[in-house]
Amino acid sequence: MDSWVRFNSQSQAKERVLRAAQYACMLLGYSLQKSRVGTDLHRTISDLEAHMSLTRKLLRLGNSVEALQAAKRAIHLSDSVLRLCLTISHLNRAMYFACDNVLWAGKTGIISKLDQQKWSQRSFRYYLFALILNITRDAYELCLLLDCDDRYKSTKSPLSSTPSSVLPADHLSSSSSTIPVTAAPALMWVPLRRRFDQVQTVLYNNPPLLLDLLKNGCDIFIPLDKLGIYQTSPGFVGMCGMLSSVLSIVTILHPWLKLKP
Repeated sequence: MDSWVRFNSQSQAKERVLRAAQYACMLLGYSLQKSRVGTDLHRTISDLEAHMSLTRKLLRLGNSVEALQAAKRAIHLSDSVLRLCLTISHLNRAMYFACDNVLWAGKTGIISKLDQQKWSQRSFRYYLFALILNITRDAYELCLLLDCDDRYKSTKSPLSSTPSSVLPADHLSSSSSTIPVTAAPALMWVPLRRRFDQVQTVLYNNPPLLLDLLKNGCDIFIPLDKLGIYQTSPGFVGMCGMLSSVLSIVTILHPWLKLKP
């Protein structure tokens, strides 16, 4: 099984390149359709997209084994939240790839009279569940990093007694009453702006988490659209799929940018 996983990992880069090209064709075909020019070119682009999709399904044969192996590794993680999210996510990915393999067999005629719409919807449901768990994992990792950053700042500059803590209560009430009413909403936004800046800094200092969050954020619109939960347009889906594919290729070319575990 380990040898199959190693062999299968060699085709991931090709599958990512084909995925980027497939969604680029989807985006280009949508642009041609909106402009209502090049009918023959639009048909050619659509056929090319369908062939790339079928080729990707062929390259994904056996990916369920790799996903099950990843789930077996994730179940031994010490962090309970990561263990739960990653294990269930990998199991959903295994089911998604299994449905995708059945769908490939139906499209190639190996399995005749297959309800392709039903199996397609089933595979996208598993894909959506996996992405939701991946985004939950990313949010958890971000919360851990924000908590570490807060602890670091508190130890670096411990809180000292402020002058307001020794002022009489009547002085505090009289000074607070002098604050303009229009300044109150602005003061309410200060902690939110400070937290937003902190999130930006933490993500900037952790490129693997940033790339994974962006990739999953782009990918989730694909099953949402296919399942009819949040329908957008083929152009938007093509753009999201192309961006997430490029980010995946970057993590393959630079393994240190891949979020671990």
